[in-house]
Amino acid sequence: MIRSIATATFVATIVLAGPALAASPATRHVTARSHSAAADDVETRIKTLHDQLKIKPEQQQAFNNVAEVMRANANAMKELRAKVQQPASANALEQLNSYAAVVDAHSEGVHKFIPAFQTLYDSMSDQQKKTADAVLRTRVKEAARRQGR
Repeated sequence: MIRSIATATFVATIVLAGPALAASPATRHVTARSHSAAADDVETRIKTLHDQLKIKPEQQQAFNNVAEVMRANANAMKELRAKVQQPASANALEQLNSYAAVVDAHSEGVHKFIPAFQTLYDSMSDQQKKTADAVLRTRVKEAARRQGR
């Protein structure tokens, strides 16, 4: 169960433009980042993933589909961040509702990402799959550490 949660956390990290952005003071600085910085972040993640997985020409279309889902999810999170920005005076219920909206968006993004990534993963060589698994494992551990698990 914990591994499933950690895996979902990793996928959300890769898929979505940024961390969960409920209105906590620790995350407000991310909300204030420029839109171009968020776009640069998703493009950096896409390029890094492409390089790490050593995508072959015959896999490029499947990877392009993964990248498009990543971009769409990043855009959805950008729009959500604009809607959930709250003043420091937001009450507990407002903060919980904002957090729920972010969690829901992460979940939707993961569900959109899985089929695109599955198609790519199915086309990978055994070595590429090992690399994808290792990248996933590392990101899951990093995400869990950030979450205090």
